Amino acid sequence: MCGRLNVVDDPLSRLVSEQLGLDFRVTTNRDLRPTQDVQVVSAAGAGMQQLTTHWGIQPNWAKRLLINAQAETVASKPTFKRAFAEHRCLVPCSGWYEWQAQAGQARKTKYLFHEASDLPLYMAGIFYPSVEGAQLVTLTTAPTEQCATYHHRMPLLIRPSETQFWLHSRADELGPLLVAPADIELAVESAG
Repeated sequence: MCGRLNVVDDPLSRLVSEQLGLDFRVTTNRDLRPTQDVQVVSAAGAGMQQLTTHWGIQPNWAKRLLINAQAETVASKPTFKRAFAEHRCLVPCSGWYEWQAQAGQARKTKYLFHEASDLPLYMAGIFYPSVEGAQLVTLTTAPTEQCATYHHRMPLLIRPSETQFWLHSRADELGPLLVAPADIELAVESAG
């Protein structure tokens, strides 16, 4: 689920900077993948800052890279609990991709999900600071009716008006944000 992001520097850098009131800069990567660097927004005192993270963690017990955590259990799972309480972030992006099997076709069809008016999407994430650099895990949730047609999970999206609350509130206050906001209008198009 959500293992690829679409990041287009213009207008993303400009719009995120305007919406969040910081100087946010990204480089275009239309196929950003786990293990690559992802630009996120984290809390900085009462404000926000840009932070470079590396997408994915691999705890010593895990056989593979963990790139997502379920929003429904992120506050209680030992692997994610502390990061959720102390190190939440936003992943501004232009969209994300899902693949869907089509009847009679051997290859799955790739779909791009993006905000209907091409505004930035803010995915919820948590990060793990370290001397080697911060590591990112994105959060997923049950899909909206529109997204359920394509996949059984979707990224947890945070409304622009709730970004401050997401970053600066206590973890136990965030329950209302841990479900997919149905009022974010998404467009879905075949991406090849």
